[in-house]
Formats: sequence, C-alpha cells, structure tokens
Amino acid sequence: MLDGNSMAGDLREIFAVDVTAARYMCAGCTHTDAVATLMVWHQSPGLVARCPNCDDVVIRVVRAPDRVYLDLRGSVRLEVPLEGS
Repeated sequence: MLDGNSMAGDLREIFAVDVTAARYMCAGCTHTDAVATLMVWHQSPGLVARCPNCDDVVIRVVRAPDRVYLDLRGSVRLEVPLEGS
C-alpha cells in the first residue's frame, strides 16, 4: 500500500485541464452533461453550480485568500477528458 502522495502525477494531470469540458453525473437525478452546462449562482460567498435538470447543487467553489475549497458531493463522478484524447 502507498500513501496519497502516489497519486500526485495523476491528479496534477486531471486538475491541469479545462474542467468545464468534464462531464458530471448529478447525485440527485443522475443527469449527465458537461460542467459548462451547470447553472451557476455567484452572489454567495462562493460559486454554487446546480443541475439544470433537477436544480440540486452539484459543485461548490469557495475561494479564500490562501486556498480554494471545492465541494463535489453533489456529483456522483466527474469524467475529465485528458489532453490528446
């Protein structure tokens, strides 16, 4: 068994792409589409992205001065296309 550091290369490749092209699956209704199709509210302390099919929250992004909080619990999965695919 290895620790989480062993995923560094794979995760760097994933998070270095345009995530709006990735496909999500909504945990509420299983609707699947590109992240770019989510409905985003930006008047709150962060960004709240809702499913266009059922209005459930899929992704939350909150930026602090020294970090970004990313909450994906409203998504069953995120499929990220790799460069050259």
